[in-house]
Amino acid sequence: MRKYNPTSPARRQMEAIDWKNILTKKEPEKGLTFGFRRAVGRNSQGRITTRHKGAGAKRLWREIDFKYDKKDVPAKITSIEYDPNRTSFIALIQYSDGEKRYMLAPQNLKVGSMVIFSEKAPIEIGNRTMLSRIPIGTMVYNVELTKGKGAQIARSAGVGAVVIAQEGEHTHLQMPSKEIRIIRSDNWASVGALSNPERGFMTIGKAGRSRHMGIRPTVRGTAMNPVDHPHGGGEGRTQVGRRRGPATPWGKPARGVKTRNKKKKSSNFILSRRPK
Repeated sequence: MRKYNPTSPARRQMEAIDWKNILTKKEPEKGLTFGFRRAVGRNSQGRITTRHKGAGAKRLWREIDFKYDKKDVPAKITSIEYDPNRTSFIALIQYSDGEKRYMLAPQNLKVGSMVIFSEKAPIEIGNRTMLSRIPIGTMVYNVELTKGKGAQIARSAGVGAVVIAQEGEHTHLQMPSKEIRIIRSDNWASVGALSNPERGFMTIGKAGRSRHMGIRPTVRGTAMNPVDHPHGGGEGRTQVGRRRGPATPWGKPARGVKTRNKKKKSSNFILSRRPK
């Protein structure tokens, strides 16, 4: 981590990740990048579904390979790069036939290392194979939930799921949230844990940096009027003042309330829920 000199009250608290010794100095691969318009919290109908998102620095999209559909062809890591669209670092790989692709970079992966995606791949960092071949206690990332759909689970900075049991046609995985889930053993996963684990210790430090990241200000409900929020109103600073506990701006329960559909079919594959 890199700490800044206290040139202002905000700078005194600011901490960032020191990327100099990790990332490769190069421009993004031109054939794997393109411009795009960010959704900034809106759905396909243009309605805001996630509040407090918008503006921020312009980003260039990097096309990441989550399908890993090029199997049994060895590839070399040519660079480790920063991606503004995700929390972990990405690696540029070049297959032995010359094709280049981006993939998520795991921890301890070095430039010049070789990776392969194969049913017979060695259990080494960055390689990808079926869950049935991965020993118990091994960390994995980019895990398939549905066969052939590509990586869906464990894709954030520093995370990884742990193989805790092999039982017939199924593998038991402990998710980063500590939930234990059953997944088919013929689904694929990559070996290791994802890069940039220090991101959780980063301190934004000042409001301007938060705006550059595309995060807009959040107004407290208690600072609003009753017409705008269930927490609003009252004389001076007041507490929530609701018998049913805190609520969202639309009156639904908030903080610690389960939102998962109880009738969801995939609940049958959850052995143990995550701790509250």
